[in-house]
Amino acid sequence: MLRQGMAKAALKKKARITSKGQITVPHEARRALGVRPGDKLLFEQDGAEFRVKPLRATSPFEKYRGMGNPGIPSGRKAIVRAIRQLRGR
Repeated sequence: MLRQGMAKAALKKKARITSKGQITVPHEARRALGVRPGDKLLFEQDGAEFRVKPLRATSPFEKYRGMGNPGIPSGRKAIVRAIRQLRGR
């Protein structure tokens, strides 16, 4: 929680580029971006500035969709169909 009159400190970290063009994203930056191994990053250029954003093609909750419904496909129609079958309709 920020107190009145106090500004949030900016994150400044350095990273070195290898001969193969790879970098290691510092731990604090990974935590602030909410990324983990295997996640993708988007580099955007705006004039002389670059922005780094996590690239999320789907919702972070997508992998949990349908977990409580074994054998029932995801989606409203599939769930309604399964409930009707359970009720004998």
